[in-house]
Amino acid sequence: MKLRILKSAVTNPWFNLATEDWIFNTLDPESHTLFLWRNSETVVIGRSQNPWVECKIDKMEADDVFLARRQSGGGAVFHDLGNTNFTFLSPKADYDQDANFTIIVNALKKLGIDAEKSGRNDMQVGDKKISGSAFKHASDRSFHHGTLLVNANMQKLGDYLNPHPLKLKAKGIKSVRARVANLVEFNDAINHETLSEAIIEAFYEYYGETAPVEQLDEASLAKQPALNAYYQQMADWDWRFGKTPEFSHHIETRFEWGIMDVHMDVKQAVISEVVIFSDALNVELIDLLKETLTGVKYNKKEIQDALAELAKTQLELVAQINDFEGWLVGEMNA
Repeated sequence: MKLRILKSAVTNPWFNLATEDWIFNTLDPESHTLFLWRNSETVVIGRSQNPWVECKIDKMEADDVFLARRQSGGGAVFHDLGNTNFTFLSPKADYDQDANFTIIVNALKKLGIDAEKSGRNDMQVGDKKISGSAFKHASDRSFHHGTLLVNANMQKLGDYLNPHPLKLKAKGIKSVRARVANLVEFNDAINHETLSEAIIEAFYEYYGETAPVEQLDEASLAKQPALNAYYQQMADWDWRFGKTPEFSHHIETRFEWGIMDVHMDVKQAVISEVVIFSDALNVELIDLLKETLTGVKYNKKEIQDALAELAKTQLELVAQINDFEGWLVGEMNA
């Protein structure tokens, strides 16, 4: 059985998640493939999750934190350079999920850490979770990916994954938090490079074969058109936000000129229907706001631009429109 080892020098999550798709859909399914990678600060959400429910989108944008949506399911996770991520691809006929966990456990033993598999998806040291996994299968290949907490910033995990409460009635999966620990708590000399080397060595030992380590970088996009196509999808707003399951957003406030009770239905990250209850004297304002927001992406800039255009044509309503715009955008700060 052939072995293949890929290691990413890129910390852009869209590149690395695209590489996973490229591996799963394109690489030789008759090889046992190992891919090692890590991301800059990123919130990665599952295929069926709502980023506005899971993340503080505004804070992420202000801090240059990536948002990525993976192809597989599961909950939202925070990645930074303190996470080491692993991906295994095997032919379906020769797939052994326990073998992958054994390789990681053996690698950690090389670094003086006694880990064990916990349940179907996780690994732990003592009673602390240090790794989570997800799986995917096709007719001829099987795929297992996971993350190891090496020296992740646990504070930031809370900063970006605990959204402000919003009146969002959302479909899809919500994340469950677990007790976690970094591997540096058990070996303060461990880092991404030493862990990657140990995993590669354990991979060789398990299969009794060796293979050269292939380095992936930005130039790989030009060399591999299929990889570039997956990258463009991962980076696209419509994938990261537009694939959000349908949800509704209900907000209410009082201005000097009247109460605004706003209900928005959002499908594929586009506002599909707006209902506004109000005691404002100007009924035309309410109708104009509903018409303007319907069909607009559920995105601060798009909403600001649409309402700014409306204000240009309704000079006598500029003050109310500006009040409404500032309030509505502020309510999207989760």
